[in-house]
Amino acid sequence: MIKLSDILYTVQTKGLSGITDMDIADVQIDSREVKKGALFIALKGAAVDGHQFIQKAIEKGAIAIVCETIPSEKQEGITYVQVVDSNEAAGRIAHNFYGQPSKQLKLIGITGTNGKTTIATLLFKLFTCLGYKCGLISTVENMIGEQIIPSTHTTPDAVSLNHLVRKMADEGCAFAFMEVSSHAVHQKRIAGLEFAGGVFSNITHDHLDYHKTFEAYIKAKKGFFDGLSSHAFALTNIDDKRGLVMLQNTNARKQSYSLKSAADYKGKILENLLTGLVMIVNEQEVHFRLIGEFNAYNLLAVYGTALLLEEDKSQVLQCLSNITGAEGRFDYIVSQKERIIGIVDYAHTPDALENVLTTIKKLKKGFEQVITVVGCGGDRDKTKRPIMGEVACANSDRVIFTSDNPRSEDPQQILSDMENGLSVSAKRKFISIADRLQAIKTAVSMAKPEDIVLVAGKGHEKYQEINSVKHHFDDKEVLMELFKQLDK
Repeated sequence: MIKLSDILYTVQTKGLSGITDMDIADVQIDSREVKKGALFIALKGAAVDGHQFIQKAIEKGAIAIVCETIPSEKQEGITYVQVVDSNEAAGRIAHNFYGQPSKQLKLIGITGTNGKTTIATLLFKLFTCLGYKCGLISTVENMIGEQIIPSTHTTPDAVSLNHLVRKMADEGCAFAFMEVSSHAVHQKRIAGLEFAGGVFSNITHDHLDYHKTFEAYIKAKKGFFDGLSSHAFALTNIDDKRGLVMLQNTNARKQSYSLKSAADYKGKILENLLTGLVMIVNEQEVHFRLIGEFNAYNLLAVYGTALLLEEDKSQVLQCLSNITGAEGRFDYIVSQKERIIGIVDYAHTPDALENVLTTIKKLKKGFEQVITVVGCGGDRDKTKRPIMGEVACANSDRVIFTSDNPRSEDPQQILSDMENGLSVSAKRKFISIADRLQAIKTAVSMAKPEDIVLVAGKGHEKYQEINSVKHHFDDKEVLMELFKQLDK
């Protein structure tokens, strides 16, 4: 139990009706979850306005309501708190209700278009290796030490997020590493949280279905760094042309990493093979198990973060040299008999797909075919579809366009959108097979010994969403089964 007056600490209010000297048993933004003695926050979402559910929340036992607009008919015995922004208020209220958990551990946020999951996961594995109990909040999964908590969003809603960080603090986590999505910044889900540091990976076109313009997307990412305190650090990739822009207005201590320029944390790739990367990191040669230039950047971000958190350089590099990446990120398997290489990757933006295909080309001995299976999600940014199609064809020998998560859209329409970006030469390289299983089967049947089959777009996901229904589907599982049949 906590007093309502304490819960409202730092919340920008416009008016109040009722008493604040009351005990609050719970905080909810979903009226269906409200129980007796709870505070209900009416959020104004993009699709649903929580103000519609105030009465339902009261009927279920809410004793206090936080809202932007006070209902015309107030109910006796209920306290109404009018706020300037209910989304901002939700973050601050949740942080206060759960005892400001982000102040009881070191919370590090990672943002950018590509690399967030890998950086967060590598940090979690690294600091675990260094002997700390850690928390992880990521697209793939949430972790408290060895305990796995399934993940539904890149960044959970404000109440769930603070509840999760509270659990991490209670269970003795010294650090928590968290992906920070542009949606979460824009919707103020991270309001109230105190970050010890922020990391920027890179930015390319994505989520324009939500943000509408690239400038708005950049602004959302930058908003995370703008909110960091002077006690925090801000680590950026200065090889990205917007790397320094991200830190323009931050109060945090500014640091940088790079493969191409002078930086605080400097790397140079000596070897890039299927067995891993050999790099010089701040004048020390190290072998890593991860593959590709994009992972060289991820490793530098992790190395820089660890040193900013005052860890020992040699111990950090020793641990990092043995760590593997996140599930579904350049995840590869080999057919033993046919020696076909299968790679599963989450690449679902043009830039990420190009990075993976460029890495594969650098790993080739010269004669192998690269066969790419790729699709685009339904009900998402349509502008990237023709670009994805062109990138796949420009960097592969054969391409199969297929369904990703079509959601409510017609899969054939998505495939047509992808085909619209193709040049005359690219059109000779591709076929379309809407059924993802058949598409992967066809790619494997096309492959000869030593060829490389890339299945892109879904990575770690264990489902395919069709007509709003999620069906079990695992790209790696499918590839492994097909390879098992080949090896009989």
